[in-house]
Amino acid sequence: MIVKSKLLKQLSDNYPNFLKKDLEKFFNIFLNQIIESLKRGERVELRGFGIWSSHFQNPRISRNPKTGEKIHTPKKRTIRFKMAKELFNKLNNEK
Repeated sequence: MIVKSKLLKQLSDNYPNFLKKDLEKFFNIFLNQIIESLKRGERVELRGFGIWSSHFQNPRISRNPKTGEKIHTPKKRTIRFKMAKELFNKLNNEK
């Protein structure tokens, strides 16, 4: 598993000319822009990596699996990710 701190460490090691705080600031701006775009209902596409899009899940009646009690689940926004063909091929060691 990779976490944000490990990713920032790798960036810092690969780009020693940049200050760690600048890399962290850039990374936070990058993530916040993705989040804000998804909040607005826009699609986010990173060529060669994948596409994020937000969709609404309709309200429904669901059940608590522990008690079997019926629960009203309200309408909510969910995120979908579709990986790019290039990423799929890299993950599967295809050319």
